[in-house]
Amino acid sequence: MASPSRVDTARRGTRSKVKSTKLLEVLNALEEEESGNNREEIFIAPPDNAAGDFTDEDSGDEDGRRGAQLPGSMLHASVVSEDSGTGEDNDDLELQPAKKRQKAVVEPQRVWTKRDIRPEFGSWTASDPHIEDLKSQELSPVGLFELFFDEGTINFIVNESNRYAWQKSVNLGLTAQELKCVLGILILSGYISYPRRRMFWETSPDSHHHLVADAIRRDRFELIFSYLHFADNNELDESDRFAKVRPLIVRMNCNFQKHAPLEEFYSFGESMCEYFGHRGSKQLHSGKPVRLGYKIWCGTTSRGYLVWFEPSQGTLFTKPDKGLDLGGSMVIKFVDALQERGFLPYHIFFDKVFTSVKLMSILRKKGVKATGTVREYRIERCPLKDPKELRKMKRGSFDYKVDESEEIIVCRWHDSSMVNICSNAVGIEPVRLTSRHSGAAKTRTQVHQPSLVKLYQEKVGGVGRMDQNIAKYKVKIRGMKWYSSFIGYIIDAALNNAWQLHRICCQDAQVDLLAFRRYVACVYLESNADMSSQGRRSRRLETESRFDMIGHWIIHQDKRTRCALCHSQTNTRCEKCQKGVHAKCFREYHTR
Repeated sequence: MASPSRVDTARRGTRSKVKSTKLLEVLNALEEEESGNNREEIFIAPPDNAAGDFTDEDSGDEDGRRGAQLPGSMLHASVVSEDSGTGEDNDDLELQPAKKRQKAVVEPQRVWTKRDIRPEFGSWTASDPHIEDLKSQELSPVGLFELFFDEGTINFIVNESNRYAWQKSVNLGLTAQELKCVLGILILSGYISYPRRRMFWETSPDSHHHLVADAIRRDRFELIFSYLHFADNNELDESDRFAKVRPLIVRMNCNFQKHAPLEEFYSFGESMCEYFGHRGSKQLHSGKPVRLGYKIWCGTTSRGYLVWFEPSQGTLFTKPDKGLDLGGSMVIKFVDALQERGFLPYHIFFDKVFTSVKLMSILRKKGVKATGTVREYRIERCPLKDPKELRKMKRGSFDYKVDESEEIIVCRWHDSSMVNICSNAVGIEPVRLTSRHSGAAKTRTQVHQPSLVKLYQEKVGGVGRMDQNIAKYKVKIRGMKWYSSFIGYIIDAALNNAWQLHRICCQDAQVDLLAFRRYVACVYLESNADMSSQGRRSRRLETESRFDMIGHWIIHQDKRTRCALCHSQTNTRCEKCQKGVHAKCFREYHTR
């Protein structure tokens, strides 16, 4: 048995190895050194047994402390380098037996030559019959949203929530109709928000919202929202820090991929889901609009349709593929998901967080084209001109080399700063002139731009466009569960995807994102309202919504009913009013 003095010495040694640093101090240091090669992130490790039942509860709801008002005990974290090895906990280093050092695998040195790339990929000829089918159906915004939150997903959430409440000895009795009311309120909170969510039901004239108050009672909403659940607590994977929401992630990924537009160009990057609670797995990014929260790996189309996503758990809980870092491994997983629809010559764009010559080689063997900016230490000794020498040349100058064996090109371009870019599919030619802003002369000048740089700048912004759409009207209501903000992110992503499909399918009658969300929220709240508790208010709601001229769509119905205007039989109805109406009577019914 070790003596107390030796134990104390070991503990002091362990604490000195993992020195805790205040989070805000580290953030300032990272912002000052953004130009460096080593990119560092803050990763706050989750507690042990984080999949356990007790971790449902968090620090508070949306009325709690946020941002800079967090307690000092939270603003401590360990700095973990992005390219750190296995990510094992340093506290256990002295307690584990020494591992045998493995011999490093010596890879053959690449031969670089000065010529343009000769890609071996075929041209894109694929068509998308699924989108043509959606165009022929002429789906309303609610119909598009329910491609993702379909009947199976709604029933799954209802069953899991009722099961969770029963395990807590509560008879919840949640129905699909009530769940849609809750979803409608969450969507509505994105463009109408109060400091406290209970203000929706207050009788004060400055805050009362009759659409919400007439749809569901306040206490019923609070009860349902507190018991929303997405997994069986008896079947959780303790190695998965997102086991509580894993079944929902799998379902949404399946629906997103099923209805995704089939395109040649895709973007891959990082998105952030805002979160300030005590739960682990949150990270801090100095270069993102949302700096503290869950990091989410995202693969999108060039327009911003989310095809595939996966919350990041860091290298502590996710082992990268051999020869790649964690980011490169996530790119491979996204490509595997794309190829489930067919082995087509997709073209993936990503930034320097992911790009390496090794990754380009792996994607080329999978038959996938890729282009991305790359850090200098990942170009595998490609003998390009020194940045100091290239900086002395005129703006627009560039140098490039190609790997002879695998047709991978690395180019260094002199813009306002040095840009290193790598591709396995696009070369230098044709070199075009582009207009760039000159800070010194305060004018725009014409500079030469290689073809791969131009294509990269045009197609890489899909994840940023999705983030922009989500940030405009994101769900504001947050509950006591640690995953409530993540559920809001999934709802926002589904609405963004539905709106992207609306832009593709409805060329003649497009609406903007705000009108799209308003329509879905209003239909869910009006169509699924609890009529038993409305009394005389239902007649007022029907009158107000009938003539508001917002979001009325005529849809087909299987069972014939009487027209609300001429009273003859019809097989069409207004989706918002839930009244049978002929196409010829539709305009008159909503204006007279």
